Order: sequence, then structure tokens, then C-alpha cells
Amino acid sequence: MIHHGRVQPPEPLTLYTADDVRIDAGHLHGADDLCFVLAHGFTCSWRQPALRRIAAVLNRHGGVIGLDFRGHGRSGGHSTVGDREVLDVEAAVAAARRRGYRRIALTGFSLGGAVAIRYAALYGGVDAVVTVSAPARWYYRETVPMRRVHWVIEKRVGRMVVRLARGTRIASKGWDPVPEAPHEVAGRIAPTPFLIVHGDADPFFPLDHAHQLYGEAADPRELWIEPEFGHAETAASPDLIKRIGAWTSAATALPRSKAAREAPEAAPDRE
Repeated sequence: MIHHGRVQPPEPLTLYTADDVRIDAGHLHGADDLCFVLAHGFTCSWRQPALRRIAAVLNRHGGVIGLDFRGHGRSGGHSTVGDREVLDVEAAVAAARRRGYRRIALTGFSLGGAVAIRYAALYGGVDAVVTVSAPARWYYRETVPMRRVHWVIEKRVGRMVVRLARGTRIASKGWDPVPEAPHEVAGRIAPTPFLIVHGDADPFFPLDHAHQLYGEAADPRELWIEPEFGHAETAASPDLIKRIGAWTSAATALPRSKAAREAPEAAPDRE
């Protein structure tokens, strides 16, 4: 947030999930009643420069709460790679509500996009969903980067390497049961506005992931195919984030969705 010509540091937040995992987060105050809940990709953190730059641009349109998923950065617990991370988002949404924000927009990159889809579909109560470079389905191994990701997740030595290199702690037991894939629940986001952003140069997930999400979602929905755009937060240009912020402001300025109106009030939790 910019105040009197100076960039203000984020307000540090310590949140707790429904299953008692400590979540590290940061809040940029916004002048409007709109708050972006910013969800990072695998092995990333809201404290990294790319996410901080994205948060600063979105902050022109409202408040921003960036969080570290469980097992990432300074958060506790272990990553479940898209399963119980919905509880991390729930804690961030509740924190935004407690701060008086009436409109909540989930903005997720890669893994964070998959979690945003699942949260909006299963929990509701948000006013817009934006995904950037999100996968449509699990266990995708058709690109070299995704084969490396699966090695990191599934092999003991891989989990040790990513913990040492990136500080990401991954749960060793895998999924039981397997959570709903993003494309399987995308249709349940409606009538909340849903924007799918994907690059035609994404080295992790080809365009068929974006088309599958769009095809199984329902209106109101939009699909932006970005020329020469790579993957997630590290490739996102300021111009793209500006357009996402403007789209979100316009989409959430409409009457609140039925899902948001009917969502129960968030119960107080610890910070």
C-alpha cells in the first residue's frame, strides 16, 4: 500500500485453521470494501518478491491478504498439495471478514488456483474467483516440469530435496481419499464470477487444462489465453495483474452472488 509516497509494509498475521495449523499471512490495507485473498503456487510464499509485487498492484483496487499454505514458508504443518489447503484459505477469508471487507476475491496461482477453485466450489461465500495457470486435473505428468514435481512429492529423497532447497515440507502419506479435481467441481462455482487465465507458453500445464476448466464451469465465466505467457506468479507481468484487478473490481461491483449471500457468517478464530 502506498501512503504519502511511501510503500507501507504489510500487517503481519498469524492465523489458525479449523484443524489447528498455524498459517503465516500478511495484510495490505485497502480503501475499498474489496479484499483479494492471494494464494501462491507450489513451493512459493507470499513473502517472495514476485508475490509482493502482485499484491502491491492488486492493492490499488482493494485490500490484500497473502498467505503461506501449510508446509510453506513460515506456516506450520505439511503441504497436502491441494487437499486440506482449502482450510488455509478459509482462515484467510475469515480474517478478511473480521477486518470489515464485504467483497472477497480469491486469486490463485498454479496450485493456489486449484485450491481457490475447490474452496469456492465446496465452501462458497466469496464474490469472485481468479485462477492463473491452474491445473484442471491431478496426477498430470505429460510435461518434464510436472514429472519433476511428482518426483518431489512422491519420493522420500524428493521431499527431502525440496525441504532443503525451498523450505517446503510435504506430507509423506499422500491422499486418502483423493480430493475432488478442480475440473470436477468447477461447475459449482457459479453464480460467482470466475476468471481463468492461462498462458500459451506454460511449460507445466498446456492450454487443454484451461479449456477443460472453462468447459466444465458455468456462467458467469471468462477465459483469457495470454500470448507468450509462461507459468504462474513468476511470469505474471504488471499489466496482466492490473487487468486482473480491474476485472475483479468490475465483477464484484455487481450484486453479490447467491452463493455469497447465503454463506454463513465466518466463526471467529484465533490470530
